[in-house]
Amino acid sequence: MVSVNWTTAVTDLTAVVAVLGLAAAGGGAGRLARWALVRSSSPAPLRAGPCEAGTALCWLLLAWLWQTGILPGWWLPVPLALTALGIPLVYADLRYRRLPDVLTLSAYPILAFGLTVAAATGTRPGLLWRALVVAVLFGGAHAVVHALAPTALGAGDVKLAGSLGGVLGASGWAAALVAAFLAAVVTSMFAGVAALAGHRRWRSGIPHGPGLLLAVTLVAVAGVRYGGGPDG
Repeated sequence: MVSVNWTTAVTDLTAVVAVLGLAAAGGGAGRLARWALVRSSSPAPLRAGPCEAGTALCWLLLAWLWQTGILPGWWLPVPLALTALGIPLVYADLRYRRLPDVLTLSAYPILAFGLTVAAATGTRPGLLWRALVVAVLFGGAHAVVHALAPTALGAGDVKLAGSLGGVLGASGWAAALVAAFLAAVVTSMFAGVAALAGHRRWRSGIPHGPGLLLAVTLVAVAGVRYGGGPDG
């Protein structure tokens, strides 16, 4: 007769439900963000599907990392918020080569709330202080680049950089440098692909938002586990 460890079975089932539940919630978050883009004062309508599916997939992965112990639960709200904003912003920047204010400006209170939860429930002292300092520095650096080369870095990138800088600051002092380097690499890759494909839509400049968002998300998630990030 095969014995069943009901405690383990219930625990595993709870984990599966949590992962699938967050994935479903991610789809809802993607739909809400797409609705906000359509209803904004400067609409950026996006086709139904990619935002919802992309956000759901990201939340599924983040939930799995959380349930397997790789991503601490107190830090989870930050990458969840980051990807909920990031997926539709990447889509909009690739489609229209602009980052709509409705999401870039909303990122400040949304990410600030996530960071506040992380600071209140986590184990990393000085998290909010670092977040504030790096937000100012990271946003300021992007503002300077925009002033010197506005075609290389748009105003939307500058508006987004401050809130992303807060996430990077919470991840560690060196996180901003790593993210800036990774973002430049990704944008350069986009430029190479666009040049080879003769992409007409990006002749006025390569969108930097996708590279920036991807870099910050990777650093925020990896920084929790590997040096410089918040303690798990």
